[in-house]
Amino acid sequence: MSTLLPFHTSILNEIYDPATSDLLVLARGLGLRRIICTLLKIYDSPQNLVLLVNATQEEETEIGEELGIMGCRKPGLRVVGYETGTSRDRQDLYKKGGLLSVTSRILVVDMLQNTIHIDMITGIIVLHAEKVSPLHLVSFITRLYREKNDKGFLKAFTDQPEHITSGLSPLKNIMKELQLRRVWVFPRRFHQEVKDTLERKRADVIELAQNLTDNMNDIHGAIVQCMNSTLAELRRSKVELDLDSLNLPAAYFSSFDHLVRKQLDPIWHKVGPSTKGLVRDLGVLRRLVSYLLVYDPLQFHSYCQALIEAATNPTGTDSGTGAGKSQWMLTDAANIIFQAAKQRCFIEISADDQSNPPTVAELDDEDEEAWNAIYELEGRPQSSNKSGKRPQWIPKGMHPVLEELPKWSLLAEILEEIEGEIVRMESTVTSKPVEEPPGTNITLVMCSSEATCTLLNDFLSLKDGKRPKGEWGRRMMLKKLRSWLWWDKRRKEAVAADSSGKRGAGGTSGGRDPDEMRWTGESPGNDGLSEAMKKKDRERAAQKASRRRMRGGGPAGGDGRASTVPRDTPVSADVPQMDFDNLDPELLALNDEELQLNLIGINPDMSTTEFTAEFDTHYGLLLPAETLLIRAYSDDTDDRMLDEIKPRFIVMFEPCMEFVRRVEVYKCSNPGLPVRVYHMVYANSIEEHKYLAGIRREKDAFERLIKERGSMLLPIMEDPQTSGSDAIIKTISSRIAGGRRELNKAPSQVIVDMREFRSTLPSLLHASHLLVIPATLTVGDYILTPEICVERKSLSDLVSSFNSGRLYTQCELMSVHYKTPILLIEFEEDKAFSFEIISDLKSYAKPTNNRFPPKKKTTGNPAEHSTYNSPTIQSKLALLVLSFPRLRIIWSSSPYATTDIFNDLKKDRAEPDAVKAISTGAEDESPDEAGAGINAAAEELLRTFPGINEKNVKHVMSKVRNVRELCEMDLLQVQGILGADPGKACYEFLHKGEGGIRGFGAPVLRQ
Repeated sequence: MSTLLPFHTSILNEIYDPATSDLLVLARGLGLRRIICTLLKIYDSPQNLVLLVNATQEEETEIGEELGIMGCRKPGLRVVGYETGTSRDRQDLYKKGGLLSVTSRILVVDMLQNTIHIDMITGIIVLHAEKVSPLHLVSFITRLYREKNDKGFLKAFTDQPEHITSGLSPLKNIMKELQLRRVWVFPRRFHQEVKDTLERKRADVIELAQNLTDNMNDIHGAIVQCMNSTLAELRRSKVELDLDSLNLPAAYFSSFDHLVRKQLDPIWHKVGPSTKGLVRDLGVLRRLVSYLLVYDPLQFHSYCQALIEAATNPTGTDSGTGAGKSQWMLTDAANIIFQAAKQRCFIEISADDQSNPPTVAELDDEDEEAWNAIYELEGRPQSSNKSGKRPQWIPKGMHPVLEELPKWSLLAEILEEIEGEIVRMESTVTSKPVEEPPGTNITLVMCSSEATCTLLNDFLSLKDGKRPKGEWGRRMMLKKLRSWLWWDKRRKEAVAADSSGKRGAGGTSGGRDPDEMRWTGESPGNDGLSEAMKKKDRERAAQKASRRRMRGGGPAGGDGRASTVPRDTPVSADVPQMDFDNLDPELLALNDEELQLNLIGINPDMSTTEFTAEFDTHYGLLLPAETLLIRAYSDDTDDRMLDEIKPRFIVMFEPCMEFVRRVEVYKCSNPGLPVRVYHMVYANSIEEHKYLAGIRREKDAFERLIKERGSMLLPIMEDPQTSGSDAIIKTISSRIAGGRRELNKAPSQVIVDMREFRSTLPSLLHASHLLVIPATLTVGDYILTPEICVERKSLSDLVSSFNSGRLYTQCELMSVHYKTPILLIEFEEDKAFSFEIISDLKSYAKPTNNRFPPKKKTTGNPAEHSTYNSPTIQSKLALLVLSFPRLRIIWSSSPYATTDIFNDLKKDRAEPDAVKAISTGAEDESPDEAGAGINAAAEELLRTFPGINEKNVKHVMSKVRNVRELCEMDLLQVQGILGADPGKACYEFLHKGEGGIRGFGAPVLRQ
């Protein structure tokens, strides 16, 4: 269990009271999960029902494990999700009480269906309160909760103050939606109790500012210059933007793209392709400058090559419109970026200098021997690199530079210093009878991503300490260069194949270079290869005999430390390599332990000292002093990780404001533990600027929150029981004698399909004092009255429904079962109310190759052949209305407008029946209803016949039993039903093919 600090105790004393509801805004890294878990433990009891809402799956798992460590195991935190089962199963869970984490959508449905008794809920704990808005499901849950339970508590938490900045009075809006009246703000720098607690016991922090190399500095300055020019072009564009937010520090963060796009969304269809390209370029440049500091040179050069190819060969809708061309790539700064990125990897040698090419550092001996074994079987000359000669696989016109990231060497020096400190501490404890300090000697290295962890693991595993500083990772870079050369060759072959329309020479496996087979994991398929590889294995085992066994790869630069990432354990030199192709089948039938003992030839006497030493060498656990843990930054899970391993030495390979505070809390929770932190950062780089800008953003956000809290007027909460009293008199009809008002105490209700609770509309309908009834509907999404059925479509759903044909079936079912079928096309609130934005979906208006032949004869001129374009959404809607004349289409600019439209449609009309709405269109319908569906298809066919229209179609259906009977009638019989002229037109169409089916061209329908 994590130790609670004094400010943690103060927060819990303020918010634990179940009679109050609170909002807590805490700075990141100060232990928010520790507070939440402690609060949940206080309420853990079968007599209480406490719901955890708005938590992700990872957070549910971590909180459950934390509660288990704290002693809440019977039953602990239970998760109610989509796999829980039926509503009855969930009802049984709710009745047992305790702590439950519930998905927001499931909780809303259970509240509306009375699966959970709302008055029995002790309280609700809401995570990520910064995301709460009127359109969020948590607001819906809060309203349902307060309608029937005004005694339970609701406590909301957030550690993202930067997100509570949009709109007017954002803090007040969150408190209004959650119906709260108390808020607690605990920043790191301003709150005196937090400041005093964390500064009382401080860790030993060593800040290391590493300078960039000359090439990296040139690239960094050029990228910043491109970002400045792109921002300047965006400011000069003829669009309305908040110019205060368009600055370079803000462009360092990924949220900048969201802010700019949010401002441009209302006019996005009017924005030119150049402005859209500027917004896209800002994201590319931000990623490019971040990749410069974390990618190895070859990977960064590959990314630059990909950008160049994407700019020179645009595809899709960008080609031909200019939208795929980036303006910054035409500048001199872009040339500096691409040239310097290439110079970091290799230098091309001219023909005059190729006679005496420079030497290259040798590869790993094991790697060279593996290739020599393959070359021997191929009959090719073997590459010998024992004296520093140039490897054969390097092209003649290339001199590898392979510049390393400066932080790699700095990290290796730090690890050597830590190892020396550990040795000194262990010798002091051994020589003097002093008590060993708490904690472990496990060295913790923190990075920003898993990719960086893998890269550092490879560097430390292949580090060559014999070379000068800056070239310790030469082995790793040469292996990466070999892989890059293979990749570049394959890329060029693919480009050549695409340009010539033929498969390249390297596309078949018959003539492939062994280098390619090496990196694809294939073998040449020669039977003699096994002997050569076995010879290489025996030699490698002899060479590794003197090496110290590591977990996580080879020796980490001679410092005796390795990553905890598992790898193959080297084989001892005393173990002979056997011919596994000719093993006795009886040996193969043995288990792994018996097989190894038989192969090694060791007498299985486990009591001998030799066997114990051999076992520990291969299978024993590493000592903490020999363990190096490389891990990526995470959320509050890092707090528990620090408490479990209790490291004395922590290396922050990249800066992280949140983790610095976690280390402060970790140190204060363990006052007797000596903690040393190495904080690494690139000086005068975007890494340093972004770190400082993040601190300033959080500081400004807390200042705004504190200022708003001091001047905020508390929102007035309306009484849910009396909020809908003014809607009791809701029926005023002139058909009632004298136009009198009829009192109807039944609440206005709307039946909503279960799947629609993914959207925000049900929440707004409930907020407008409509009773929302969830149900599983077969026909439609919303049932407003017994006669009105609504199918709601967003723009993306509308396009996909047209493409799949699902919309036609839905409209057909609505037309069969309801008098007034309605198609609701709903636009997003913060986007333009226009069909032009559908062009961004790239799902229609794509030219095809003449799906239909030309209707007229052509003279062979290509200009006379018009390319067929698939119909637009407007034309598809017109065809839909022609097919279903009773269908009504409603355009809604936002969910708020939809709510007003639904209320207007329900005026002076009866309320729908939920039982009937559920049974409508179901599989177990009655024979009459089943016949209605069949008659609908026949009626639709009759409407297409000449002479049959809306007025006489019912009359025809009453005279004939089916379409076959109509086709078998003679002319006089048809005219007797339809009349002279309509009957003649219908008869001639059926028997002579004259006329045509309206809306379907002119096909011939024969008997």
